Amino acid sequence: MRLSSLNNKLISRKTLVSLALGSLIAACSSTEQKINSSDGASRLKNSVEATSDYSKKSGGIAPERQQGLSMSYAELRFTLFPDQKSISVATKLTLNTAKQTSKISVDLDRVFNINQISVNGQLLDSKQYSNTMGELQIDLPTPVSGDFELAINYNGKPREAIRAPWDGGFDWKKTPTGEHWIATAVQGEGCDLFWPCIDQPYGEVEKMDIHITVPKDLVAASNGVLQSVTEQDGLKTFHWQTSSLHNTYAIALNIGPYGLLEDSYESVFGNTIPVAFYHLKENEPKSKVLFEEIAPMLDFFETVIGPYPFGNEKMGVAETPHLGMEHQTINAYGNNYRKDEFGYDWLLHHEFAHEWFGNQLTNNNWDHMWLHEGFGSYMQPLYTQYLHGDMAYQAHLFKQRKSLINKFPIVSNKPLAVEEVYNRQIGPGNDIYAKGSLVLHSLRELIGDEAFFAATRQLVYGTRTPEPGNFAPRFSDTNEFISIVNEITGENLQWFFDVYIYQAALPKLNIVRNDKKMTLNWIIENNRPFPIPLELSINGKLQTLILDEPKTIEVRRKDVVIVDPNSKILRHLENIERYKSYLEEQRLIKMMKQNKKLVKAEK
Repeated sequence: MRLSSLNNKLISRKTLVSLALGSLIAACSSTEQKINSSDGASRLKNSVEATSDYSKKSGGIAPERQQGLSMSYAELRFTLFPDQKSISVATKLTLNTAKQTSKISVDLDRVFNINQISVNGQLLDSKQYSNTMGELQIDLPTPVSGDFELAINYNGKPREAIRAPWDGGFDWKKTPTGEHWIATAVQGEGCDLFWPCIDQPYGEVEKMDIHITVPKDLVAASNGVLQSVTEQDGLKTFHWQTSSLHNTYAIALNIGPYGLLEDSYESVFGNTIPVAFYHLKENEPKSKVLFEEIAPMLDFFETVIGPYPFGNEKMGVAETPHLGMEHQTINAYGNNYRKDEFGYDWLLHHEFAHEWFGNQLTNNNWDHMWLHEGFGSYMQPLYTQYLHGDMAYQAHLFKQRKSLINKFPIVSNKPLAVEEVYNRQIGPGNDIYAKGSLVLHSLRELIGDEAFFAATRQLVYGTRTPEPGNFAPRFSDTNEFISIVNEITGENLQWFFDVYIYQAALPKLNIVRNDKKMTLNWIIENNRPFPIPLELSINGKLQTLILDEPKTIEVRRKDVVIVDPNSKILRHLENIERYKSYLEEQRLIKMMKQNKKLVKAEK
C-alpha cells in the first residue's frame, strides 16, 4: 500500500483540511447533544436510568480508594447476547497499590449484577464489596501492597447508547440486511460503562487480553493483535491482545457480519505495519476505495509528525453504526464513505490523527483535551495544504474560524471531568477543536515550521528524533508543551499561551484611520502583554509592527491597507461576529415558526 508518487516535501510551508467542524465534533465526543423525540427520550430513560452520575462522569478528582492505584494487566472475557442486549463478563485485573491498603475500588457501572469477586484467588463474601453509585468498593480480608490480582465476574444489560457517539454505551443496531451490528463508544462517560477500570487518563493498562464471544455468523474486531479465533457450540471467540498502553475509553468492541480488507504498509521509517479494515460485506466496493486512502494518510503523518505509534500491533478501522471514534488501533468509522471537496474522507483522517494526538500522547487531565482535539483538528488543514496548497489550507481554517465561541478558556488548570470540558455551558466545548487548531496555526506562523514541528514531536514522543522502538505512549499537558516551545525557540512565549489558552476572549485589534494616518493597538483581556508581530500590506508592500503600545503610521485615503494579509494571527473579527449573530437570529425565527405549527396542530 505504498504510494510512491506522493510529494515528499512535507515539512515545507507548501505541504500540507479542515473539516465540516460541526460534523467533526460529532465524530469525537460532545455530550451536548439532545434526544428530541419523545420516543427516543423514553427509551433513553428506560435503558440508562440506572447508570449513576458517577459512572456518566469520566476523569476529575479520583476517589480516595483509587488514589495510588494503577492497573498493569487486564484479561477481559466478554460474551454477548445480541437478542437480549446483554453481556456476561469475567475479568482478571493485575493492580498495583503504592501503599499498603485494605480498601480499594475500581469503576464499573452499577447496572451490572456482580456474581463474584476474588482477590489473589481468595473468594470474597458479598458483604465485602458494594456498588451503589458505580464505584465498586472492595474491603480486602488481608491488606495488600504492590501487585495483586482482582477477579470480577458480572453480567447484565449495559447502558445503551441511544445516539452514539454523543451518548455513550453499547450501540445495538441491525445492518440493512437485518443482521446484528454492535459497537461501543464511551469517550464522554468512560470505560466503566462496560468493563472495570480506573476511569482516569492515567488509568491506561500496559497489556490486555480481550476475548469476545459472539454468535458464529458474526465477527468481533477489537484493539491490538488478533491471536486466535475458536468456535464451539455455535459461538465464536475472538482473542485480541494489546502490547502497549491503550487509552481506557479507546478499548472497543465492534461486532458485525464483517468482511475484511488486509494489507501491509511499508513505513517511512522502514518497518512494516499491518493494516486491517472491517467493513459490512455489502459495502466492499466502497470500502476498497476508502482503503486506498490509508497509505497516503500514513505517509503524511509519518513524515510530518513521526512514526505510526502502534506499528507492532496494527492500523485498524471498523465500520460502525455510529459516526466515529478514535479507538486505538481499531478506529470506528461510520461516515458512509463520503469524500469531501478536497478528495478524501475527513472523518477517517481526523480519527486517525488521534493515534498520535490522544493515544500516543494522552493528556494527564481531561482539562488539557485540546492537545487531543486541537492538534487532531489542525492535522486536516495541514493535510489539505499538502494535497492542494495554500488556498485550500486557508479555506479550511476559515471554516473553523466561523465556529468559535470564546466563552471559556481552553484550559482552566484544574482537574476536570470530560463533561466539564465538552459542555459549552460550563466549559470550552467545541473550542477545543477549532480554536485549538487556529491557535496552533498562529503558533506555527510565529515560530516557523522547523521549531513548530520539532516541538510537536517532542510533545508526542518525548524526543525530537523518534524512531520505531525508541518511544512509548506518554502523558503530558499544556504546561509541558509551553516549556518545550520555550526551550526550542530560546524565547519565553508564555504570553502567547496566556492570551490564547488561559483566557477566553480573543485579542481585538483596535484601528482608527483618517485621511492622513492610522493608529493601531491591541485590546487584550486582563491587559496582558501581546507582542506578536503584526504584518500590514500597504499598497502591496509589507511592514511589520509590534504593538506593545499604540502605533501610528502615515497613510493616505487612497492607500490600500490590508491588516494581517496572510491571516497569521487569530483575533476578534467583527464581520464573523455579525454573521454568527445573523445565523442565531435565523435559528430562533425558525424555531418560533416550528413552535407555532406545533401549537396549531395541538389545537
